[in-house]
Amino acid sequence: MNQEKQTYFPTIESVKMAAETIKKVSAITPLTLSLRYSKLFEANIFFKREDLQQVRSYKIRGAYNKISSLTSTEYNHGVVCASAGNHAQGVALSCKLLKIKGTIFMPAPTPNQKVDQVKMFGEEFIEIKLIGDTFDDAYHAAMLECEELGKTFIHPFNDEKVIEGQATIGLEILEDSEVSIDYLFVAVGGGGLAAGLSTVFKSLSPKTKIIGVEPEGAPSMTVSLSNNKNTTLRTIEKFIDGAAVKRVGDLNFDICKQNLNKMLTVPEGKVCETILELYNKDAIVVEPAGALSISALDFYAEEIKGKNVVCVISGSNNDITRTPEIKERALLYANLKHYFIVNFPQRSGALKEFVVDILGDNDDITYFQYAKKTNRENGSAVVGVELKSAADLEPLITRMKAHNFYGDYLNDKPDLFQFLV
Repeated sequence: MNQEKQTYFPTIESVKMAAETIKKVSAITPLTLSLRYSKLFEANIFFKREDLQQVRSYKIRGAYNKISSLTSTEYNHGVVCASAGNHAQGVALSCKLLKIKGTIFMPAPTPNQKVDQVKMFGEEFIEIKLIGDTFDDAYHAAMLECEELGKTFIHPFNDEKVIEGQATIGLEILEDSEVSIDYLFVAVGGGGLAAGLSTVFKSLSPKTKIIGVEPEGAPSMTVSLSNNKNTTLRTIEKFIDGAAVKRVGDLNFDICKQNLNKMLTVPEGKVCETILELYNKDAIVVEPAGALSISALDFYAEEIKGKNVVCVISGSNNDITRTPEIKERALLYANLKHYFIVNFPQRSGALKEFVVDILGDNDDITYFQYAKKTNRENGSAVVGVELKSAADLEPLITRMKAHNFYGDYLNDKPDLFQFLV
């Protein structure tokens, strides 16, 4: 007779034990009221600042709790993980603090900045191996080393001790909050954070609505819940790398299936808007995954009015070299950046005519690529224009057509758009 699989749920006792285990290495991060966002949404908006951890993300909690639980035999063999991001840093610091040897597999194209961060946290207790071109390459190499050398794999999210470590955030939020919490927004990647938090809140604050937030281009939990089974996505958009996975953890799916009130997917461009706003207006630096929970507020603006809302800022490991791409995506999402194929008559004065007669007073050319062709009446250029207002787009196109400059609009042609720009 087949026995039904029992779903694992962390208990409040196990989460309290995890909190005791990690208290010397994990900061009790502040729960702060955001005056700007509270005014904007006519609600009390609180940020749980996991970006202020020593490794600049919550990942130290689960990694340290897991590695601390190893047997003496497992300890002597050492640990392995595969990660190019926050999990690697959490494992590296845990290895140094617990004086255990760790091997961290990262894809060969991982930026030097991330490799150096992991080295800094792990020092002589870790070895970094750059393997393959993708995370999957690094993951398979890590698993092979575990099998061959008897090492323990430290999973970034699909592990009971990791989930319990991440769940300690929930205890801190409820201990620090002086008001009852109506809504909790939490980013979902592999699901370890959401699984842990949701279990604590369902037990200690059952009236709180828990909203999981995923990137629009990597909706693995959303699709899985819709299918009523854990589902592997064929392709994903990897821009929000801290929350872009093809498949959530099996343990996490079972927990989130019962605990989450709703899943929301947020466009990557919206997340980029939030990153820039937080930096420019609040002096808060967040990585794309760290901005997911705050980005969700716009989609719940009416529902959260007058409510007490907590957004977990999961991390701040943002590479500054990504800033131009973040700005570009934010402008495209806001409908303020547009790319065209412009047909220029091959005569002197054509460019001046375009600038003076076609562009509006507040329009700015930010991209221009043109090669003059012989024996042609017109030459095509790819032109990027930044507008002050989205309402300026249609008048601009109308003027381009009236003067016979219009060739094509590229923003709604993603394949061609990515190739040209």
